[in-house]
Amino acid sequence: MVEMTVDSVRVSVMNYQRVVILKEKDSDRYLPIWIGPAEADAIAIRLQEVSVARPLTHDLLQSVIGTLGATVDSIVVNDLHNDTFYARIVLNADGRHVEIDSRPSDALALAVRVNVPIYAEESVLDKAGITLEQGIVKPQEGEKLSEEDLKRLGPFRDFIDTLDLSDLEKGKAEGPQEA
Repeated sequence: MVEMTVDSVRVSVMNYQRVVILKEKDSDRYLPIWIGPAEADAIAIRLQEVSVARPLTHDLLQSVIGTLGATVDSIVVNDLHNDTFYARIVLNADGRHVEIDSRPSDALALAVRVNVPIYAEESVLDKAGITLEQGIVKPQEGEKLSEEDLKRLGPFRDFIDTLDLSDLEKGKAEGPQEA
């Protein structure tokens, strides 16, 4: 497993789809995961430390887990199958190791609330991870992607082409942007 951080939450200017960008902690490899608008807002609100009048669903989940005497140990993006990401919430419940199936967006919204490590399986990064150095995200003018790169990007290609990733080096999480 590879430790990741939430780099940013973005909105495609072409179709207004939300994507959370995870960044490998010790390299320049990224993992874009499409998420719903509510989950994007839940992640961005917490990252920007915005207070809300009433608890959001993920705040409620955090409260329920704590009230039941469990703690969240980590989040794992553990699979990518048929263009769908899968995640696990890893809990410690009375000394027992418990893993709960989750959508990655919900698991990530919980992770940023309880400040736990986020991991991705290497197999998921092999299928969907991107690096800026490889020119996969934004090729040089006039340069075409290799067949291997196109195959690897598969369903992500069109979406990635609509993103402005020029400020990823800043390491600053941003909320959804209006176009």
